[in-house]
Amino acid sequence: MTTEQKQLIKATVPVLRESGVALTSHFYRRMFSFNPELKNVFNQGNQQNGRQQTALAMAVLAYAEHIDNPAVLLPVLEHIGHKHTSLDIRPEHYAIVGRHLMASIAEVLGESATPELLEAWRNAYQALADLMIGTEAQLYASQVNKTGGWTGWRPFVVKTKVIESEEVTSFHLYPADGGPVADHLPGQYLSVRVLVPQLNLLQPRQYSISNAPNQLYYRISVKRESGRELTPDGMVSNQLHTFIREGDRLDVSAPAGDFSLKTDAAKPVVFLSGGIGQTPLLSMLESLVANGSSRPIHWIHGCRNQAVHAFKGVVDYYASYHRPLEKHIFYDEVETLNETDPVYEGFVDLNRLPSDSLPTEAEYYLCGPPVFITRQYADLLALGVRKEAIHYEEFGPQLLSLN
Repeated sequence: MTTEQKQLIKATVPVLRESGVALTSHFYRRMFSFNPELKNVFNQGNQQNGRQQTALAMAVLAYAEHIDNPAVLLPVLEHIGHKHTSLDIRPEHYAIVGRHLMASIAEVLGESATPELLEAWRNAYQALADLMIGTEAQLYASQVNKTGGWTGWRPFVVKTKVIESEEVTSFHLYPADGGPVADHLPGQYLSVRVLVPQLNLLQPRQYSISNAPNQLYYRISVKRESGRELTPDGMVSNQLHTFIREGDRLDVSAPAGDFSLKTDAAKPVVFLSGGIGQTPLLSMLESLVANGSSRPIHWIHGCRNQAVHAFKGVVDYYASYHRPLEKHIFYDEVETLNETDPVYEGFVDLNRLPSDSLPTEAEYYLCGPPVFITRQYADLLALGVRKEAIHYEEFGPQLLSLN
């Protein structure tokens, strides 16, 4: 890109800040109108609730703001690359997206979209697309080079379906071809693809792997979301809970994600979760216990009440014999307080915990709703924890930028 073209891109930053979501909303409507087959690739729940449009608008704005030095965005691009490989995004998809993005810029900006501006954005998009394609090619290559690895969609059998709480059910997934499965990094996720009859579409959803690597199967633990059939909430989770039986097959993509346990450190570990956000942390916890780690572990979890508290027995069991493990549980609703198994009433509040439960030298792993992550992140910083030691995973399109 020329210096003049970069200046044109930067000149659009105020417009993107003001009307970025309007632009991306127009883009998605246009793309799905001309290429309806892509509705099978994109999460239609996130289309309906607007999270995908917002996430794309934020990404486009960030790229424009850093057009002089896009290398600062590499961690974000790596994160997106993992999402894309999990959804089987390929180079040909970038050509389709680019075509509709350029057309959307012209249609939304009208006369302001001069030929020079469109050419600048065309070059900027192609540079970004080439970078993403290269990043994703490396991720695909690393997947197939693993024992039991694959790319694209592979059929798995639901061998076991386990009810973990009133809201959460686990699915134990074994490869239908009888072959091995690639080890995952504790904290990574899978994409699962099912047919949603109400939409007559295949819909992918990403679920954290909730068990330690074992080369035999993956476990995903899915919360049944409330909501009407065609609303974003529960579009696929209800399908899994209600209609998927033991013995059924699911299309599954290879493990992906850059939120994972740092296994080369001897520092204490603090796991902080809200609701179903405990699933990737369970994989980390199980891995530490299975490997006989001597690292002090602090498990802090919050949920609505005991009835929806999944994996309570599992964590209790680990805490009973894995001495470095200390747990603190918060319930929004507490019916009775059992002295042998005390819980805190209310939302997770780190200021209510003993100071030695939050060592400043520890590595912290956070997962839960965005508001949960934001609050815990701020409280940890206030307690003197370095931001480099705080790692978090936001389910769905990335909207938080805390580090």
